[in-house]
Amino acid sequence: MLRSKVGYSMDANNLTSGTVTARLATKGMRNAKLGLLYTSSASNVKEVVKGVREVTNIPVIGCTSSGAIIVPEGIVASPHGFSGMMALDDKNLAVGVACHEAGRDARKIGRKVAIEAVKAAGTTKAPDYFYMVASPKEEEDYLMGIQDVIGRVPMFGGSAADDTVEGKWKIICNDKVFSDGVAVAFFYTENDIETVYTGAYRETRKCGIITKVDNKRTLVRIDGELSLKKYGEWIRKEPKNLRGTNLLISSIRKPLGVKDPLGNLTAVRHPMIGNSDNTMNLGNNLSEGTCVTMLEATTDELIDSTGQTLKELKKNMLTEPAAYVLVHCGGRKLAIGKRLTEVHKQLLKASAGVPFITIFTFGEYGYHENSANTCGGLMLSFTGFGKE
Repeated sequence: MLRSKVGYSMDANNLTSGTVTARLATKGMRNAKLGLLYTSSASNVKEVVKGVREVTNIPVIGCTSSGAIIVPEGIVASPHGFSGMMALDDKNLAVGVACHEAGRDARKIGRKVAIEAVKAAGTTKAPDYFYMVASPKEEEDYLMGIQDVIGRVPMFGGSAADDTVEGKWKIICNDKVFSDGVAVAFFYTENDIETVYTGAYRETRKCGIITKVDNKRTLVRIDGELSLKKYGEWIRKEPKNLRGTNLLISSIRKPLGVKDPLGNLTAVRHPMIGNSDNTMNLGNNLSEGTCVTMLEATTDELIDSTGQTLKELKKNMLTEPAAYVLVHCGGRKLAIGKRLTEVHKQLLKASAGVPFITIFTFGEYGYHENSANTCGGLMLSFTGFGKE
């Protein structure tokens, strides 16, 4: 039977923060198999990990979270940094953790990490489920490499984040801390694990065909028109007012989306940077010849979607949940702003006493029904672990 606990700390001493977090998360546990560890980008992450290691030697994986994390007790945030960890305890659970820093061939690195994670779990078989964390750059390529080895195994996760989109994010993998690369945790279990992966946006009738893409993530033209101009028409703003990170802010409530072939999943594509040549950079890969649709959501809808998605997850689970790992986009958090306490209230009510940890990422990963695993932005990847 799976048990979980969450520990956290906002101690200004990063070593102490890690020690307190790990002690609370593992208290009373006899068969802890994994710690999902998240910190602030303002923290000395290596010191946090050092503090965790003074308490436990279980495999650890995680990343920096944008601005805060949320636990049942409330929002954990501090200018001095913070740390939070969920420990999973089950004698019948096996976990393999592995990582690799970025290199020339992200897909090849994904293959290598998958092979190492299988070995770390002490098996030769593909996992039942897996978690991935990566830097916000080559997520899709890492994912392809992982799937080259293990096939289509369901996943969840998200990209490392910082507070200001300055590249100060960190990935945590056992005793390693690094900025650019990928880490995975492979789960071997008979217990139920389910993910709800959604943007929870409303679709509009404003759509067009992607007719030119550069370097996978620069959207050059939609229906033959320069993308920033076309998008500006859709949201009624001049391209000059969408230059730089103005686009990032303007597009949180009005992002773009691409559908999977069956229409079961709309993966959100977040317009990030408006370029001087009226093109725009997005947070995930794009493909020419596919349709892109403008999506919409109010701040109220972004808040309400958290509780609704957690309720949907609980409904989809085959057994009683023992833990929730809630990956929430940092961009959505930015739009929610000072109303983040309302998100905590939503999650606290919907979790109904089940331990949870919520992190804020710069990319979210998951799947829906018969869709393939995919990477998106401005999304929710909410995962539940069953007791049995």
